[in-house]
Amino acid sequence: MKIRSIRAVPVSYRVPEGQNVTLGIGRAVKRDAVLLKVETDEGLVGWGEAHHGRCPGAVAKLIDTTLSELVLGMDALDVVAVWARVYKMQLASHGMGAAAALALSGLDLALWDIRGKACGWPLYRLLGGASRSIKAYAGGISLGWQDPASLAEEAQGYVAEGYKALKLRVGDTPSRDIARARAVRSAVGPDVDILVDANTGYTLDDVRRVTPAYDELAIGWLEEPFSPHDYRAYIQAAKLGRTPLAAGENHFTRFEFSRLLEDGAVSFVQPDLSKTGGLTESLRIAAMASAQRITVNPHTSATGINMAATIHMLAAVDNPGYFEGDVAKANPFRDEIGGTPYVIGADGGVRPQEKPGLGLEIDEAFIAAHPLIEGPCYV
Repeated sequence: MKIRSIRAVPVSYRVPEGQNVTLGIGRAVKRDAVLLKVETDEGLVGWGEAHHGRCPGAVAKLIDTTLSELVLGMDALDVVAVWARVYKMQLASHGMGAAAALALSGLDLALWDIRGKACGWPLYRLLGGASRSIKAYAGGISLGWQDPASLAEEAQGYVAEGYKALKLRVGDTPSRDIARARAVRSAVGPDVDILVDANTGYTLDDVRRVTPAYDELAIGWLEEPFSPHDYRAYIQAAKLGRTPLAAGENHFTRFEFSRLLEDGAVSFVQPDLSKTGGLTESLRIAAMASAQRITVNPHTSATGINMAATIHMLAAVDNPGYFEGDVAKANPFRDEIGGTPYVIGADGGVRPQEKPGLGLEIDEAFIAAHPLIEGPCYV
């Protein structure tokens, strides 16, 4: 079964006024994604999602030109060979670095969708997994920098929906971050796991200031306090208290995760299937983490494609951690692109789709109605 065509479709939507969450990288004004449609010479079609990397048009152009030229005509079921060719010709030589990893991620997900459809199995079964419940936390673009009272009220709403864990956006000032975390802990009680994400906004001194309070509040993890390049800062911060560190959504491929794991500073790894190299590479990263008894807790991207693929992967590895539920009030890429990617169960968990492949029926009319909107997604 040969790859006949690859088409990238950058898509966007405006965040409704009044629902603009502010976090460490700015105020969200729109959301972007790059979707891939891969067609085979036997008529099967697969869909993938590449993270936009804040340059969705450029990522789409890279897919439509360089990546397509590299892999057209290759065996669509041989995902390892396709991955290896793109790595050899684009990431390992001449570069494009992160952009190439994003593009490859979307291509890889589309090919796995095709593999599942070819054998009539949902991906989790093809990967050797089972339909098991994966614990989830309320995340995505939510629970941002706002008044502690309103933040606590928002958090209580997610707990009422069934979530038994949630993630706050920190990286503001230590005093305001602590006040928000205290308000949420007081509102939800001791049995809800609270995670915090600084979106690379902390300094080492900030971590020194917040850690005593986070330890007291039993914060489950402090995510991305620093840039992914600041390996030394992670090592130093891990010694400052009991709150464990999490990172990985901005680390690309197993080669960057190798050092992250070897340094021993991070207790939770968070590859994004639409950024780090797709499902093929995320499985390798999960195995590397498993060897160190560390769970994999993927960062999720904008659309139901990434979310469905992430749950399939978590149902098939031996070290699943949390699934990041997207609880943004308005996300048509989650709700309307091809069915509901997940439902929160009574146990606070999610289960994988049962239809072949990713399990979604992509609505191309919906995609056409959401063309690329130029400009930044955070301001």
